[in-house]
Amino acid sequence: MKAVTLSPPSDVDVLLPCLNEAEALPWVLGRIPDGWRAVVVDNGSADGSAEIARALGATVVHESRRGFGAACHAGLTAATAEIVCFCDCDASLDPSLLVPFVDEVRSGTADLVLGRRRPRARDTWPAHARAGNMALARLLRRRTGLRLHDLGPLRAARREPLLALGLTDRRSGYPLQMVVRAADAGWRIAERDVPYLPRSGASKVTGTWRGTWQAVRDMSRVLQETPAGEGSAR
Repeated sequence: MKAVTLSPPSDVDVLLPCLNEAEALPWVLGRIPDGWRAVVVDNGSADGSAEIARALGATVVHESRRGFGAACHAGLTAATAEIVCFCDCDASLDPSLLVPFVDEVRSGTADLVLGRRRPRARDTWPAHARAGNMALARLLRRRTGLRLHDLGPLRAARREPLLALGLTDRRSGYPLQMVVRAADAGWRIAERDVPYLPRSGASKVTGTWRGTWQAVRDMSRVLQETPAGEGSAR
């Protein structure tokens, strides 16, 4: 079992929102590239996730306010590296695949790189979740002109510009708000195919129709934001 290196300080922090992911954590943390720092944001786990992450060498941040966006933003504000990556903590995505994402950001080829999820099994991505994602991608294209296919959680960007976007959503709309505000700010946004694996445990967001509907509702509110330069106070 590979422990995550804490020192020397890295120029890449991988932010991992976590809620009861004790089963998946060893694999996820074992896939963090050498020299990068894993920042696990515990969002109220009751299964010892925080203790496991700490034992494996990760930096652990606690965020008491429930919500995917709350956990992601707590990780972003706690990060110290020049470049930050986001990855789910449920073993559905391999954080080692973030290396070319970071290379694009570091070279200046892109300001934000997103992973387009490609399911490796029929039941990996439920039909209702995939349909909701496709609908949001179409709405995003209409709102920003971006021809993206997915709004997945695997992504990389520079930390300070991300903080400057002033992200406010603390629920399921956080990933979309990041893309919308980045597009409004003129960022170069790229998309890379990544394998999407069967997750460990039950999904907290898209595992049910209700969870998917709530996520779509959160994201729809984000799409109604007034674009920058048209009277919206950021």
